[in-house]
Amino acid sequence: MGVELYITRADFWAENEEAKITPEEWLSLIDSDNELTIDLKNGDYHALWSGASSHDEAWLDWNDGNIYTKWPDMQLYRKMLDIAGFLGARVMDDDGNIYSDPSAWEYDPPSTP
Repeated sequence: MGVELYITRADFWAENEEAKITPEEWLSLIDSDNELTIDLKNGDYHALWSGASSHDEAWLDWNDGNIYTKWPDMQLYRKMLDIAGFLGARVMDDDGNIYSDPSAWEYDPPSTP
């Protein structure tokens, strides 16, 4: 189990029927962002982020109207804030806590040898 962060337009990420980010919006954003690329081996909407990250593969995925990842490091979290701003959305955790400040999330995983 892990902490998931969501990019969502909803008041609560799991109740987003009226506020979904469409898959077309997500794919269009990926096409226009030179740091994001589709990783089809993990699904039609799974994207890898090429920015500086502590993770070997920093990823974002779209599912049911939200974009999400697990345990983002601080750099990927900041990328999520940028994406949320572009989509008119916000970053939220599993419990519905909203993250809007670049310094609000702190997680840097240990480096792998």
